Amino acid sequence: MSLISINNLTFRYDGSLYNVFENVSFNIDTNWKIGLIGRNGKGKTTFLKLLLGEYEYSGTISKSVQFDYFPFEISNKDRMAIEIVNEITPLTEDWQIIKELNLLNTDAEILYRNFNLLSGGEQMKILLISLFLKGDNFLLIDEPTNHLDIETRNNLTNYLKRKKGFIVVSHDRDFLDKVVDHIISINNTNIDIEQGNFSTWQENKNRQDNFERMQNEKLKKDIDRLEIASQNTANWSDKVEKTKYNTTNSGSKVDRGYIGHQAAKMMKKSKVMERRIEKAIDEKASLFKNVDRNDSLKIVTLENRKNPLVLAERLQIKYDDKPIFNPISFEVNDKDRVAIVGKNGAGKSSILNLILGNDIKYDGNIKIANDLKISSVSQSTENLRGTLESILMDNDVDESIFKAMLVKMGVPSEEFDKDIKKMSEGQKKKVLIAKSISQRANIYIWDEPLNYIDILTRIQIEEAILKYEPTLIFVEHDETFIKKIATKIVYLD
Repeated sequence: MSLISINNLTFRYDGSLYNVFENVSFNIDTNWKIGLIGRNGKGKTTFLKLLLGEYEYSGTISKSVQFDYFPFEISNKDRMAIEIVNEITPLTEDWQIIKELNLLNTDAEILYRNFNLLSGGEQMKILLISLFLKGDNFLLIDEPTNHLDIETRNNLTNYLKRKKGFIVVSHDRDFLDKVVDHIISINNTNIDIEQGNFSTWQENKNRQDNFERMQNEKLKKDIDRLEIASQNTANWSDKVEKTKYNTTNSGSKVDRGYIGHQAAKMMKKSKVMERRIEKAIDEKASLFKNVDRNDSLKIVTLENRKNPLVLAERLQIKYDDKPIFNPISFEVNDKDRVAIVGKNGAGKSSILNLILGNDIKYDGNIKIANDLKISSVSQSTENLRGTLESILMDNDVDESIFKAMLVKMGVPSEEFDKDIKKMSEGQKKKVLIAKSISQRANIYIWDEPLNYIDILTRIQIEEAILKYEPTLIFVEHDETFIKKIATKIVYLD
């Protein structure tokens, strides 16, 4: 057994007013399989980069292992995929590469295509087989499930089950439950590490949050009661003190010593109560520091009067004049939530683009109701430009709802004036989702909306969909999300 030891780690970015980490200390056993979780922007990738020694920091990080970081840095993406694999794993033979691709149920022909022209999922598969072939260093794996289809996620799960030690950043709850035995959570004010998978961590977190809420209510009632009692006691002391000069004890003369003693006794009791109040207030202030606000999101839907909204009959998408999946038929009615499921490259995004009115070649029939107002979330964030104000100017968006949704999803208001290009990928995706749910629409078309989105925000989105029941057609590889949200599933073969 060896340890990675973090002691008094403190780090902030140049020009930032706040520390990302402050006096953080804990140990990691290199045999652990660790899930690293936290809100977007909390510093998960930053922590991995600190372990790699890429940033300057105060404190110490001691280690006796070598790290491999995933996804690998690629100097030139405008090459064949096989060249990139050979660069990452130069001692690997071609038959070994093809064998790993077969384990991912992926045709070896993608090795001989330009890496830049591969889909996001196909690119991730090329990097994954490089990871599988590279060696036995301690792995720092940053969001490996983005763009991966469900089958490839399961293959990645099986691979990591065979590994001895790694840290993986992921927002896929089902994936984390299957592969990790420890969780590191980056919270609002500290970092916790505990044994178990994500569900174990969430159960403990909910238990702690509920305890703090109950304790908060108890302390609030105690403070209210003590404040009333303290004020009554102080008033009583004042009244008793004033009777020194006009009250007799035993009817003969004023016993000022007795009255003063009683007044002092009441005042002392009042001071004791005040100290108890201060202690309760301090205890109350220590609560909720790591309780994330899980504010409800809002989806501004339009009423639908026509059914079906979308009707597909023996539909087949065509690439190079060849159909890429067997004919499918489905219809989308008001309040339906239709998941389109299939492998990477199977044509899922093309179906969404066809419904959005893009020029996609197909066989069969597709009918879309007249005058439908459609709101969409694209798979890629590359087209986001400028600031949030430019998003508002270019789209029919309710500004107050749009900004409120971003804040509720954990994007601080001080980020609003920032160039969107400088935001994290998770924050960019939240901009797209906030834009979509702030638009009044009959139907929502979402293409992998949860890529880079943290778990808490995923739960917020699920709850909003179940509450407002928008008509939704979506592509997503998060199995938990599909199980909770979809009312219909269309499988591409």
